[in-house]
Amino acid sequence: MNIEEIRTSGQLELYVTGSLPAEEVRELEQALAQYPELREDIEQLEATLIQLAEAATPPLPALVWTYILNAIRNVQKLDTQATTRTNWAAITGWAAAILCIAGIFWMLKETNELREDIRYTTTQNVILEEQVQTTETQLANTNELLDILRSKEYAAFTLPGNQAVAPQAYAKVYFNKKDQIAYIDARGLPPAPQDKVYQVWSLIMDPLTPRSVGLLEPSKEIEGGVYRFDNIPDPEAFGITLEPAGGSESPTLQQLYTLGTVAP
Repeated sequence: MNIEEIRTSGQLELYVTGSLPAEEVRELEQALAQYPELREDIEQLEATLIQLAEAATPPLPALVWTYILNAIRNVQKLDTQATTRTNWAAITGWAAAILCIAGIFWMLKETNELREDIRYTTTQNVILEEQVQTTETQLANTNELLDILRSKEYAAFTLPGNQAVAPQAYAKVYFNKKDQIAYIDARGLPPAPQDKVYQVWSLIMDPLTPRSVGLLEPSKEIEGGVYRFDNIPDPEAFGITLEPAGGSESPTLQQLYTLGTVAP
């Protein structure tokens, strides 16, 4: 057969789908060697099958297409009479198979994306719940602190800033003499340097007798710059100094930031 007869015989379609009998495959391959343009026809037929699947589903990896095309070429050979009657039916069947495989990959992709969305939403919900719990805890602590400080059991005193060291500094003391508890509101103090810490002192004025109450450190912080100290002996005054990290046995008077007396 000449080239036009081969093109109109349907052998190229059968060859692409793997349905061409073995003896005709040999004859066609001899024709392919004689007419190289027939090989272009075969490539176009293969491309058409791929485009048919791509029109309905997302692209598949090249490895998957290679597997599909190899399967087409290695399909079990049919007898000549059956092939002649069902050539386009075979092509349609392979196209449907390609669409089915592509659909499976698309569904797997959609499932993975859905799982990621669910995982992200769950994580965001957990974070939101933690934020709500933290806010509720902070609010409860604030309300509890306000109730304590408004109680008649607590007397409020202001510790003015030392004019020679920090004239703008100040602190407030809420002191329960009966229970020997003091709350120090230190938000009027400047931030302590990295290697320093503020230390609170209970003072007897005559003779001057300082006793350490404790450090303004996170373990003592109740809420937003307010610190609690227990077992405070009867003081005549409170002072706050800036000390080396870890505190000092006696106050560094050159670093006295605030000082205020406590009314009897």
